Amino acid sequence: MSNSEEQERNSDGLSPAQRLEPPNSRLINAGIVTIHDMETLRACVAYENANQQRVRILRQLKQQADEIRSQD
Repeated sequence: MSNSEEQERNSDGLSPAQRLEPPNSRLINAGIVTIHDMETLRACVAYENANQQRVRILRQLKQQADEIRSQD
Protein backbone atom coordinates (compact mmCIF):
# COMPACT_ATOMS: atom_id res chain seq x y z
CA MET A 1 0.00 0.00 0.00
CA SER A 2 1.37 3.37 -0.91
CA ASN A 3 1.74 6.16 1.61
CA SER A 4 -1.05 8.21 0.03
CA GLU A 5 -3.43 5.22 0.16
CA GLU A 6 -2.59 4.71 3.83
CA GLN A 7 -3.17 8.39 4.61
CA GLU A 8 -6.58 8.26 2.92
CA ARG A 9 -7.61 5.27 5.02
CA ASN A 10 -6.30 6.88 8.22
CA SER A 11 -7.86 10.29 7.67
CA ASP A 12 -11.47 9.65 6.76
CA GLY A 13 -12.47 12.70 8.77
CA LEU A 14 -14.50 11.01 11.50
CA SER A 15 -13.78 11.81 15.13
CA PRO A 16 -14.23 9.16 17.83
CA ALA A 17 -17.45 10.92 18.87
CA GLN A 18 -18.79 10.72 15.31
CA ARG A 19 -17.95 7.02 15.13
CA LEU A 20 -19.35 6.07 18.54
CA GLU A 21 -22.29 8.44 19.10
CA PRO A 22 -24.52 8.18 16.00
CA PRO A 23 -28.27 7.75 16.51
CA ASN A 24 -28.42 4.00 15.87
CA SER A 25 -26.32 0.90 16.48
CA ARG A 26 -25.85 0.06 12.80
CA LEU A 27 -24.00 3.34 12.31
CA ILE A 28 -21.85 2.63 15.37
CA ASN A 29 -20.99 -0.79 13.92
CA ALA A 30 -20.11 0.80 10.59
CA GLY A 31 -17.96 3.39 12.35
CA ILE A 32 -16.00 0.64 14.06
CA VAL A 33 -15.49 -1.71 11.11
CA THR A 34 -14.17 1.16 9.00
CA ILE A 35 -11.27 1.76 11.40
CA HIS A 36 -8.14 0.59 9.61
CA ASP A 37 -5.32 1.91 11.79
CA MET A 38 -4.34 1.52 15.42
CA GLU A 39 -4.06 5.26 16.05
CA THR A 40 -7.73 5.80 15.23
CA LEU A 41 -8.72 2.70 17.15
CA ARG A 42 -6.83 3.84 20.27
CA ALA A 43 -8.51 7.24 20.05
CA CYS A 44 -11.91 5.55 19.92
CA VAL A 45 -11.10 3.31 22.90
CA ALA A 46 -9.93 6.33 24.88
CA TYR A 47 -13.10 8.23 23.95
CA GLU A 48 -15.35 5.34 24.96
CA ASN A 49 -13.48 4.81 28.25
CA ALA A 50 -13.73 8.51 29.08
CA ASN A 51 -17.42 8.76 28.23
CA GLN A 52 -19.88 5.88 28.20
CA GLN A 53 -17.75 2.79 28.89
CA ARG A 54 -20.15 0.50 27.01
CA VAL A 55 -18.86 -3.06 27.24
CA ARG A 56 -20.37 -4.05 23.88
CA ILE A 57 -18.65 -1.16 22.09
CA LEU A 58 -15.32 -1.85 23.80
CA ARG A 59 -15.62 -5.52 22.81
CA GLN A 60 -16.22 -4.52 19.17
CA LEU A 61 -13.21 -2.20 19.29
CA LYS A 62 -11.07 -5.06 20.64
CA GLN A 63 -12.25 -7.32 17.81
CA GLN A 64 -11.36 -4.61 15.29
CA ALA A 65 -7.92 -4.25 16.90
CA ASP A 66 -7.40 -8.02 16.52
CA GLU A 67 -8.41 -7.72 12.86
CA ILE A 68 -5.97 -4.85 12.24
CA ARG A 69 -3.16 -6.78 13.93
CA SER A 70 -3.85 -9.89 11.86
CA GLN A 71 -3.48 -7.85 8.66
CA ASP A 72 -0.03 -6.53 9.66
